[in-house]
Amino acid sequence: MLAELAPHYRELVDRAREVAEKVRPIAAEADEAVDVHSVCRDALRESGLAGLTVPARHGGIDDEVDPLAVTVVREVFGGVSAHLDSLFGMQGIGSYALSVAGGERAQAHWLPQVVSLDAIAALGLTEPRVGSDLKAITTTVRTDGDELVLDGHKSWITNAPAAAFVTVLAREDDGYSLVLVPTDTPGVTITSGPGLIAPHVIGEVRLQGARVPTDSRLGEPGQAFRLVLATLASFRVSVAGSAVGLAQAALDEAVRHTTSREQFGTTLSRLGSVPEVLGSCWTDVEQARLLTYAAARAAASDPFAALHWSSMAKVAATETAGRVADRCVQAMGRFGVETGSTIERLYRNARPMRIYEGGNEVLLGQLAKTLTKPAPEPGR
Repeated sequence: MLAELAPHYRELVDRAREVAEKVRPIAAEADEAVDVHSVCRDALRESGLAGLTVPARHGGIDDEVDPLAVTVVREVFGGVSAHLDSLFGMQGIGSYALSVAGGERAQAHWLPQVVSLDAIAALGLTEPRVGSDLKAITTTVRTDGDELVLDGHKSWITNAPAAAFVTVLAREDDGYSLVLVPTDTPGVTITSGPGLIAPHVIGEVRLQGARVPTDSRLGEPGQAFRLVLATLASFRVSVAGSAVGLAQAALDEAVRHTTSREQFGTTLSRLGSVPEVLGSCWTDVEQARLLTYAAARAAASDPFAALHWSSMAKVAATETAGRVADRCVQAMGRFGVETGSTIERLYRNARPMRIYEGGNEVLLGQLAKTLTKPAPEPGR
């Protein structure tokens, strides 16, 4: 492997592998779950790795969230269980705005529970009619005395059915704000679903006159998108890590099968076009890993400046995961399409990766705008 890691990160990888091996026997069951699986939660809690998603001043591990650390852990988890991977990643994605812009009361109450997994975090951005175009949301927040009042409907919210709180994006006057809403708040209703081809803890969040204290607003009024961008800048590249882990796991399955099954007097790994499939998959996985690690290192140095690299890595790695999983199914023939098999689960889990955390087409459009932006005039 050309993408070498410093000892600190290798130690995190080893710890992540210990967690993954505890989960592996029930990975298929966990990946079908629509609520947090207790074995995954317990294994992750015992490891302490959720501390990577929260700064040390609030009970986490590093002074600031380290995108490379989160990425290498998600690479391990993504190759074993999508449920475990999502549980880990969403603790950071759902709580990051609270970590960097929340009030002391809310930070002290919630963030240690995020680390211990006593509180599951969620981020409520999308709505029934709003996906990538977040400025079109209709959820609102208004001030009423010493309270904030929220009304609206959030959909496709990861972790919603299990969440202790949701960080909600809402319109406030002429701008947009983020508000931390505990899920036991009167006026908050959560339902599970819809069902997905790769099952996921996902649900709908309805807010009907839900009231929270004014210090539940994260950051200044109208500054939500700066915080949303900060979250994406720190965590988007970790999706690429998960995709690399899945692609590697699919390739491992194909290698195991093709080196142990014989046809026409030789192993499948030496027969027809199968060697080309294996070699091209290996090449794709390694180049995706190289870009992912490089982007994660850049994000660790300056998340905002490296956002275009994180987007490139997310696109490249998730496209690689889909392509590699498909090729590996083909290389395994009829064994590749058996339901209940590891390769079938990896194949299904690969597909949504190109949609969530920024649809790949949307990210490519943003990259094109960055690439073609006119250069500043000299002296300006």
